[in-house]
Amino acid sequence: MPPVSILLNVLWIVFGGLYMALGWVIAGIIMAITIIGLPWAKAAFTIAAYTLLPFGQKAVRRDSLTGRPDIGTGPLGMIGNLIWLVLAGWWLALAHMVTAVVLAVTIIGIPFAWAHVKLAGLALWPIGKEIVPA
Repeated sequence: MPPVSILLNVLWIVFGGLYMALGWVIAGIIMAITIIGLPWAKAAFTIAAYTLLPFGQKAVRRDSLTGRPDIGTGPLGMIGNLIWLVLAGWWLALAHMVTAVVLAVTIIGIPFAWAHVKLAGLALWPIGKEIVPA
């Protein structure tokens, strides 16, 4: 990871990344407790790690990464994403957007606000995504 990404990730943790990653972990734990929510729990834990250190990584669709469709990017993935949206996605996205608005008030916070906006979109539709180096 380049030094700039390391610096941005350290600042990110201080300015909202840690508590948002904890939100993703809580969502993953709740989904894992239900047993049938295990596919969503896996996605939540993956994105929690991404939320903790987002700079130097990006989220991409798994089918565009591998070049072939899979269960998470097809019709079942869409159904899974709709269920996720209703159960946990909307409140995680809302928390990311509120944090983004607060950070965007300062010039220094604008890059972090933009990262929260991107994570809000991911919070709404996480199934079928893969985290890769940028």
